[in-house]
Amino acid sequence: MPVSKSINEALNRGSFIRKMFEEGRRLKQQYGADNVFDFSLGNPDVPPPPEFQKVLEEEARRTDPMIHGYMANAGYEETRAAVAATYSSGVGLPFEAGNIVITSGAGGAMNVVLKSILDPGDEVVVFAPFFVEYGFYIGNHAGGAANMVVVETDDRFLPVAETFSEALTERTKAVIINSPNNPTGVLYPPETLATLGSILDDHSRKLGRPVYLISDEPYREIIFDGLTYPSPFKHYDHTLATTSSSKDLSLPGERIGHVAISPSAADKEELEEAITFCNRTLGFVNAGALMQRVVTRLQSVMVDVGIYERRRNALCSALGEMGFEFVRPEGAFYLFPKSPMENDGEFADFMRKFRVIVVPGSGFYGPGYFRICFAVPDSTIERSLEFFGQAARELGLG
Repeated sequence: MPVSKSINEALNRGSFIRKMFEEGRRLKQQYGADNVFDFSLGNPDVPPPPEFQKVLEEEARRTDPMIHGYMANAGYEETRAAVAATYSSGVGLPFEAGNIVITSGAGGAMNVVLKSILDPGDEVVVFAPFFVEYGFYIGNHAGGAANMVVVETDDRFLPVAETFSEALTERTKAVIINSPNNPTGVLYPPETLATLGSILDDHSRKLGRPVYLISDEPYREIIFDGLTYPSPFKHYDHTLATTSSSKDLSLPGERIGHVAISPSAADKEELEEAITFCNRTLGFVNAGALMQRVVTRLQSVMVDVGIYERRRNALCSALGEMGFEFVRPEGAFYLFPKSPMENDGEFADFMRKFRVIVVPGSGFYGPGYFRICFAVPDSTIERSLEFFGQAARELGLG
């Protein structure tokens, strides 16, 4: 039996990254892996910090017969308390274990939050460009009858207050932000967060109910230039954060993440109960027991961000000299230059003749741009620059 029409449509809309990844695999088989420069997939290549292996081995050796059993659906109490203490220290608000639900990665976290809050006809605002899965996550819930409202950003990929205000309606239930951003690497400054919080406060008062700000934060520890992460929890009471250890500990395949609910949210207890319930009924049941115990002990540990910053610097310096235009990323591991060709899909095809794999910006609701993921070995970046240069000269850049 063929798959449903809605799934076929989703596959067509959301396949840019995987299509380019598969094309990279094909070219590697043809030319050899060292002769293909694949910047398509956001898969961290920096190894986990050395503390991870030590803690993992210690936790795996425990002899308690229940260490692999079920626990409370919200996660181990000690894990939730450890995560809450990290938020309290970093944000300056009194987070407690009850404000935290441990989930199967940030994707699991986002889905349980949306399942918990959405009703048919509700609207969720997202800022373009964005991680394309958000549209599918929203469509997963409220019987597929919730709507994604896409709001354009300015030329630095930051929200515009007037445009954002105009997008809010009586049906707005939530707003998703992602900072540092995938695909742009842009970090939302405190003044932007303060403006968003003020607008949401006014709109929530008008509606007589909260509009939730969902802050998707898997890259919040991957920040450059000595900057610190400006937390939206400081600017809006009805904030929920979804995140994971995929990037800051380089554990994407372990699927360990959490939801953090602001202790200032008026309905925080109800949210915790709903999110915990949905964590179970969506089939996650609970996050992996072993990884919960591991991350409990690694709250102050992270990967060497300097590796990503060095790669960012190398790419920005070289591509800038070649004539490519871009907003310099302040975090994550992505660069989002303007496409030198009007059609960004055609540009991605053009780059394949140089065996360079990039993703069209249209895959992120950012037409006219392309994404480079620099979670790749330094040698891939260094050797690719010759071919970026050839492409730039052929296109008459610089």
